[in-house]
Amino acid sequence: MKFKFYVLPLAALALLVACSEPPKQEIPENLEVQGIPAFPQDLIDKTERYLDVRNTSFTGWSNVDDGMYVMTRLENTRQVYYVAEPNAELVQITDFEEPVGGMDVDPREGKDGFLFTKDVGGSEMYQVYYFDRETGEHTMLTDGESRNGSLEWMPSGKHFAFASNMRNGKDTDVWLMNPDNPEEKRLLTEREGLWNPIEWSPDETRLLVINYVSANESRVYIVDAESGDMTDIYPDRSQKVSVAFADWGKDGKKVYFTSDHAGEFKSIYEYDVASGSVKPFLPESKWDVDGFRLTHAKDKMAYITNEDGISQLHIIDMQTKEEEPVGEIPIGLIGGVQFTEDDARLSLTIYRPVAPADAYSLDMETRTLTRWTDSSPEGIDPDSFVDPQLVHYPTFDSVDGAPRMIPAFYYKPKSPADTYPVIIDIHGGPEAQSRPWFSSMNQYYLSELEAAVLVPNVRGSDGYGKSYLLLDNDYNRENSVKDIGALLDWIAEQPELDENRVAVMGGSYGGYMVLATMTNYPERIKCGIEVVGISNFVTFLKNTKEYRRDLRRVEYGDERIPEMEAFLQEISPTNNAHKISKPLFVAQGENDPRVPASEARQIIKALEDKDIPVWYMFAADEGHGFAKRTNRDYYNRATVMFFKKFLL
Repeated sequence: MKFKFYVLPLAALALLVACSEPPKQEIPENLEVQGIPAFPQDLIDKTERYLDVRNTSFTGWSNVDDGMYVMTRLENTRQVYYVAEPNAELVQITDFEEPVGGMDVDPREGKDGFLFTKDVGGSEMYQVYYFDRETGEHTMLTDGESRNGSLEWMPSGKHFAFASNMRNGKDTDVWLMNPDNPEEKRLLTEREGLWNPIEWSPDETRLLVINYVSANESRVYIVDAESGDMTDIYPDRSQKVSVAFADWGKDGKKVYFTSDHAGEFKSIYEYDVASGSVKPFLPESKWDVDGFRLTHAKDKMAYITNEDGISQLHIIDMQTKEEEPVGEIPIGLIGGVQFTEDDARLSLTIYRPVAPADAYSLDMETRTLTRWTDSSPEGIDPDSFVDPQLVHYPTFDSVDGAPRMIPAFYYKPKSPADTYPVIIDIHGGPEAQSRPWFSSMNQYYLSELEAAVLVPNVRGSDGYGKSYLLLDNDYNRENSVKDIGALLDWIAEQPELDENRVAVMGGSYGGYMVLATMTNYPERIKCGIEVVGISNFVTFLKNTKEYRRDLRRVEYGDERIPEMEAFLQEISPTNNAHKISKPLFVAQGENDPRVPASEARQIIKALEDKDIPVWYMFAADEGHGFAKRTNRDYYNRATVMFFKKFLL
């Protein structure tokens, strides 16, 4: 990190001491704001410790030694760092104004480098780069105009596969490229829709490719690397199948993949390449398999199940299918699963509810877990952090004669109080799932504002079966809003919660849910915060980037159909803005390719004649959210001010 020291003249110091008013924080030039007051110094000081909190995630094992690559944010944006051994100093590798996206380590012997992606200003027009650690130089390999990602090296490193919409800007194809000669690239799949590479066969002649249609439909194909011929590993078109991940078995004779084709939840299946037959590899579970990894020897499999939002690690023998002990793994969420080349260690990124994410390794012989990085926050007592309680509350409809139950994570302040104000935080997607990962700002609300936080997974959320995922599609859109109404009923029944002091906040689709809650239950909400949210489904579908439009129509409905357009207009917040009667804070990135900034501006305009406070913040250098710390800090401090003024 770089530190700057400034020496103030004595007269200036005396003026600061004598000044009775708290210093005002200047608004960054890249922000357009309205209504947000200057932050008092005590708020800046109190929030600083929480805003310093960072997460560190595993991104790849080094190809030249025993170290690992991780990503974290030590300064303004998330960058790539190297860790030589457990608890060693983080060595910064990339240093850009923009955050680094994905990365994939060069597998070629003696090559110390990696591919990575990066966009500009949150546009999500990611370009592929190669970083050479020997020279410290990076080279852009793609055209600088298209959207690229999903990097997959051949085992030999001769070529890599990647996804790109360079062909027409709408459809995402799979391409092959020579990393040493970027002009040597070849189109492998030329189809409509979204196609991404997954894994190369051991002999590099075939590539597993996924075609994503919607949250409920995706298929995996085996693609011949020379001819481009495709084989659908599950050709039955009588039902929609969702496949999330796939990998090759030993010698490329089997393909293992996760699918929900035989039940509500994703389990692991085995495809025989020679016969084309599919059979269960594991018994069907009542929980989704989030993903899996095979050792390089293909003799063991590590897989993760999502059990009511909590991750569970499993390791099995591929021949006997017997489960092996995994050792002591902290309760939380698990990602970043990857074996070293010799299969001696398994990487894990562990997100705990009461601690930021860090990178770990699991010794495959002793099953000992070793922590490589330490992102523990400084200046905050870790014992002050609150673990959530998983609750289920009844909603308006029923299942098999019993009330349908909606899951939610309930964070309750530790400080005693007669009643607590409540912040409802609604996830985006909508086909996403709120899970109990660590949020420093939620912990701030709990400790400093003494507000309870409720994080629901309303219908349409992932992780609870494919039927639950479909419950909010098309004309059922407002049923998910009714689930929030049922949560308000539940809050009223809890003696420790104040039903008269309830705020609602959310981003993206969660932003729509905020606005819809404020229009449907205006007298039950004290205030709302909407971040990069949809305010009108028709204008959203017309203005979102072309490469996303058909994917979103599957979820929300096709606005080109007159009956659907009429329905979407009827439920859209811009056409119901007259019902909003409480303060609203709108935050938006100007370069958002998913939910254009026009969605934020039109809800602000719809409220301009109403006698209610409307705060807003537009960031000129951001997209779908706030990736830069300076912008994120401003937003979070403004959020605290908003809650202090209108909720507390």
